[in-house]
Amino acid sequence: MKKTIQFTFNNKPTTLEVEDNQTLLWVIRTSLNMTGTKYGCGFGHCGSCTVLVDKEPTRTCLTMADFVEGKNVLTIEGLARNGELHPVQKAFVEHDALQCGFCTPGMIVNAIGLLYRNPEPTRQEIIDGMHENLCRCGSYGRILDAIQSASKEMKGGKWL
Repeated sequence: MKKTIQFTFNNKPTTLEVEDNQTLLWVIRTSLNMTGTKYGCGFGHCGSCTVLVDKEPTRTCLTMADFVEGKNVLTIEGLARNGELHPVQKAFVEHDALQCGFCTPGMIVNAIGLLYRNPEPTRQEIIDGMHENLCRCGSYGRILDAIQSASKEMKGGKWL
């Protein structure tokens, strides 16, 4: 059965008709044509499908589309402002914190969610906050460095 949902998607009011059993991941990728959010494991274990829902990292492969009714959804494509990359995106580039890039959108979005909750995390707090996002290439050291660097740049809170 189809239903209509309204939510904010990447800072734009959005209305969509979705199926009851449709996951947010497939709505984002097919109905909204945003392919930065990746299908990884399908069980919420790898983090490739992570987006922010009301500033909370959310695994879209496990989340039904109607969950976002009236909420704010932010994907990797919605992070830049006026053509300027988000500080976490910039830090990932500067620290070469990606290799194949498949996990990168989920890593960045999850890191931003972590920085919303804790703007100045210690290295261990970053490790703890990111431990459920998997990088098959093993770029973890550079990812941690990038998040630490971004947290210092964001200290003023301009992006939070």
